[in-house]
This record gives sequence, C-alpha cells and structure tokens, in this order.
Amino acid sequence: MTTTTTTPRLPTPCTVCGKTFVPRMSYQVEVTASGQRAYCSLPCRAGQSAAGATCSVCNTAFTPTYAYQASRQPDGSTRHVCSEACRTEVDLATASAAPPVVSAKPYRVAVLNQKGGTGKTTTSVNLAAGLAERGGRVLLIDADAQGNVGVSLGLKAQYTLYHVLMDEVSVDDAVVPIGNTFDVLCSDDSLAAAEIKLAQHPGRGAVLSRRLEAAGKEIGGYTHIVIDCAPSLSLINQNALCAVDEVIIPVACDYLSLVGVKQVLKTLKNVHSHLGHTVKVGGVVPTFYDARAKICRDALEALRKHFGDLCLPPVRQNTKLKEAPSHRKTIFEHDPNSSGAEDYRVVVATIAARAEMIAREDAAAAAKAG
Repeated sequence: MTTTTTTPRLPTPCTVCGKTFVPRMSYQVEVTASGQRAYCSLPCRAGQSAAGATCSVCNTAFTPTYAYQASRQPDGSTRHVCSEACRTEVDLATASAAPPVVSAKPYRVAVLNQKGGTGKTTTSVNLAAGLAERGGRVLLIDADAQGNVGVSLGLKAQYTLYHVLMDEVSVDDAVVPIGNTFDVLCSDDSLAAAEIKLAQHPGRGAVLSRRLEAAGKEIGGYTHIVIDCAPSLSLINQNALCAVDEVIIPVACDYLSLVGVKQVLKTLKNVHSHLGHTVKVGGVVPTFYDARAKICRDALEALRKHFGDLCLPPVRQNTKLKEAPSHRKTIFEHDPNSSGAEDYRVVVATIAARAEMIAREDAAAAAKAG
C-alpha cells in the first residue's frame, strides 16, 4: 500500500531496469511500507520493459503490465512474476535467503476450524508436503477419526494415533514414511474410542504432547509438525492444541465458516485459561474463494480487516484440489501447474517463513539466556 510520494532530485537506480536517473516527475518515486521504489519511465512503472518475460516462479510466459511484476533482487538481477501470488513467493524467498536457523524444537501447528467443509485436510496435507519439499523434516498427524489424511495419500498403517495415545506405541514406530523426510501418523475410527478412555486418563489434555517429545529421533528430530484436527471440540482436539504453539485456520468464504473462526478463537482462550497453554493464530487461509461471488469478496475483506497480515492470500476454487485425493496425491503431484498448486505454494512459503522467524527468535532468546 502506497503511503506517500516524493520526488528527490538525486540520482537513483530504477527499481525495474537498474538504470540510474534523476527523478523529475511524481510518478517516478513511490514510498511504500517496505521501502522506496523508483521508475525511470512509464514503461518501467508498468513493467512493459520486460515484454515477453517468463515468470521466475511458475515458468509461465507473459507480457508484464504492472510494476509489481518486476522485482529487483539484492544481487542486482531482476526477477519477473506473472501474478501477485508469484510475487509473494519471490518476496518470501528473498526475505528468507539468509542461512536457515535450526531450532531446538520443531515448529508445531494445528490446522483447525470447528466448522466442517473448510478444507482442513487439504490444507494439512499440502502444507506438510510443501514443507517437506522445501527441505524440512515433517511429521503430519491425522487427529480426525474419519482418517481422511491416510485416505488422501493412499496409506495403510499398522499403528495409528489411537495406539500412540492409548497403547504407548512410540511415534517413530507408528508413522508411515513418505520419502526420506515426510512421515504420516494415520488415524481411523478407533480414535473415537480413545475419546472415552482419555476422559479417565491422568493429564488427559497433554498426552499427545508428551508422546511427541521423542518423536523423529531416527532422522534427528522433526523441523515441522502439522496436525489435522477434526471439526469438533473434543479431548482429541484438546490434545492437539496442547501439543502445538500455533494454529492455522482454513476458512471457506461463507458466513458459517466465519462463525467457525469465532469458535476457534474462543477455544484457544479456553485452552490458555483452563490448561495454561498458549496457542497463537499462525495464519488464516481463505479457501474455496471465487472472486465473482460477492459473499467471497466480503468474507475475504472481513478476514483481512480482523487478522491483518495473518490472513494469507486466498486459495481459489479449483477442481484439481478435489481430484487429488482420488488419485492419492498432493496437489503438487497431481497438477503442479494448477491454480490450486499455485495458491498452496504461497501458503507453504508463508508458513515456512513464519517458522523460520520463530526459530530465529528462539535462537536469539536462548543466546541471551545463555
């Protein structure tokens, strides 16, 4: 968002083409919240100097028409992007170009909305797969008795979350590996029985948290743990929330899903007040977004107004997202060029950057304390 415009008379490099010039017109300098941008000409302001460019993110050939479609990099090169989503990907990659920080504990996040049909499992599966593709060591946990995570990925497990919670089977023995750095802890309808048994279990709200303390020892520990929660308020979800630091809320762009968000926020307050565990909102993901529908536009506006930067770019309605589970694939495997894959790449990049930020804060706090 533009905050002010000024016209300095000092030589400055063009943000788009790198040419040094002296700004003389008001359109040539733009000061935004992220810094100053300069344009030597109207074509550079509109991005026309890069006609026939190829998007550096998705490799789409296009003719740039907007200034945001050309991004000047720290090394002096210019990267071109075909859409705002791809620009977000470039900006996040630039921001996270510093050497990664290895945190002493994994980034732990639950995907939750107490309203059903908001895309929780789709978000959980593709977020976990995307984080693994970016080099993370990821554990995806299905905390829903419907077992949709295993169904979506075509997995069959000897042990499930029920055995981890009730029979003290270790997480490492129960997970199903997908590749070298992506593990899945499945669930099935037996998890419903755990609900009854947990009610009589000492410290019943933190059983999963204790089980995860030694998880991933065979691969040196996980960097990310993603928990797909059921659309309910239950002891299983209570365990999930006590095992994470943040929650991601998928919100279908309709009125009832917005009501579900209020219920999630109330649940987080209850977890803090009754169990003494603080869980923050790590992101809100608008799903099933259709820009043609007024209800979708209104819902997105309401989410952005309330959550600000925590509201991620929307995931558009996409048939490929619905097809992927029937093929037992993530969206990145099923159709990597679809709008669904494009939108979830932005979600993954945003959450990866947030995990990196938290890791840096933890490292700085540990260094200060030590």
